[in-house]
Amino acid sequence: MRLSKPRITPLPESELTEEQLKLVAPMKQRYGIVFNVLKTLMRNMNLLNSWNGFAGHIMGTSSLDPRHREMLIMRVGWLTQSEYEWGQHVLMSAPAGLVHADHLRIKEGPKAAGWNELESALLQATDELLDDAIIEDATWNALTKHLSTQQVMDVVFTVGQYNMLAMALNTLGVQREEGVPGFP
Repeated sequence: MRLSKPRITPLPESELTEEQLKLVAPMKQRYGIVFNVLKTLMRNMNLLNSWNGFAGHIMGTSSLDPRHREMLIMRVGWLTQSEYEWGQHVLMSAPAGLVHADHLRIKEGPKAAGWNELESALLQATDELLDDAIIEDATWNALTKHLSTQQVMDVVFTVGQYNMLAMALNTLGVQREEGVPGFP
């Protein structure tokens, strides 16, 4: 973790309002806990309510294949050294079909052996967006051979959303929950 303790402490579950309890009920039912990221963002409900719809699209209604979405997110987590983001998505990537060997290759990047053309292009696009805020023509052409216009837009916004989230997680010092892996 970049910070060893939170700069903004997560809101204790005992202090959640009715609105907040309703918001986190599906998470609590599915995972048995409320993630620290949400308990931290609950310190600013206007922000959380505005962000939540966008984040919900990325994780729920995006046109991207879940495997590809998770590859993008994990590459952002690795490049931004957001251990919270990385660890959460190590767990969330399993249902999308990613395994430990994929996680190691995500860290290695788009030139790692074993990626197909699209997967390599997705990781390259992530690197380019984070390095220079644009996908270069060669990478764009590789992406658009395989993805629709809507999917390419979802690539850009997935990387942007998770870069923004990584900034918040790192800066606010959101700590991993027990059992969430860190960087190996």
